Amino acid sequence: MDNHPHHPDISSDMWQQIDRVIAAHRDAPGALIAVLRECQNVVGYLPIELMDYISEGLNIPRSDVFGVASFYALFSMTPRGRHMVKICMGTACYVKRIKEVLNRIRNNYDLEEGGTTEDRRFSLEAVRCLGACGLAPVMVVDADTHGDVSSDKVIDILERYE
Repeated sequence: MDNHPHHPDISSDMWQQIDRVIAAHRDAPGALIAVLRECQNVVGYLPIELMDYISEGLNIPRSDVFGVASFYALFSMTPRGRHMVKICMGTACYVKRIKEVLNRIRNNYDLEEGGTTEDRRFSLEAVRCLGACGLAPVMVVDADTHGDVSSDKVIDILERYE
């Protein structure tokens, strides 16, 4: 495919990679999830223009592409930060003042739950439980679990992530 739509987050090199992904899966039934995943890996998220392009490339209705992308939690239609910060809001963490940690992150980085910092350094997610209750209060950054996090320590921890 050609005639790439203009998008500030998608370079010509990325469009070439996207074209290769679509071409590799064009004739494979049920390939939409794989194509969405691979294209998200290239761009970092799935802007509408990219989903429309995938729809045309795979000859799948736009509504189907959007429906799958919005259904599965692994897909994001908004830019994500380089580092995903997950704050546990489970009972053990809540009792041990995780809300103060969350407030410190919000205030320090001007970052709301479900949002991404303007420089795309961090995305923030509040989750029900991270399964590390014995370490409460808990925060996970990318694949790193941080236990016994306090509002006094959280910024020092996050500043280690560029």
